This record gives sequence, C-alpha cells and structure tokens, in this order.
Amino acid sequence: MRLQTSDVGNARVVAVKEPRLDAAVAIAFKDRMRELAEDSPERVILDLAAVEFLDSSGLGALVSVMKFLAPARRLELAGVHGAVAKVLRLTRMDRVFTIHGNADSATGPQHAS
Repeated sequence: MRLQTSDVGNARVVAVKEPRLDAAVAIAFKDRMRELAEDSPERVILDLAAVEFLDSSGLGALVSVMKFLAPARRLELAGVHGAVAKVLRLTRMDRVFTIHGNADSATGPQHAS
C-alpha cells in the first residue's frame, strides 16, 4: 500500500498512490493509516485523486480510520472522482465525510489554523 504524506498547516495530507482501494488492500490500508495518523494534526486529509475503484471493503476501511481518529481528529477526503464519488453518493457517505475538490483546496488559506 503506497501512501505519501505531507503536513500542511493544521492538516496531514495522505495521498493514496494506488488505483484501487478494495478487499485486497483494505487491511494494509487501514493499518498504515493508523500508523500515519497516530501523531497527526487535527485534520487528516485523504487524497484519493489516484484511486479509480472503491469497494465495500475499502469503504469500510475509510470508516474504520474515521472512527480511529475521532473525536480528537477528523478524516476528510479530497480528489474524489468517477466511480469512487458514485460509491460515496450511493452509500450516502458523501454526507458523512467532508469532501474537497482536491488536496490543495482542502489545505488552502481558508483552512489555516
């Protein structure tokens, strides 16, 4: 599971560098996210721009990470598009997660601490 991190202001941006977030990688993703977010700032922004496919296992992993972070920190999504956006809409998870157009808009000046 390839994840790339950077801290920007009050956020840790984690870019998923895999085309799929599915059953084959869900456990590794969840474990790695917990490691990366353990000492993170209050916002963790998951950049899904490279992700083209999300299944129920991947969605479950996102929810698991969100619960792990709460209540002190929050998981936000960025770069959601195509089939991934459709899955989030169909499951109404687009109402649960804050979703930004891209990682840059998520960490822009209006979000500085």
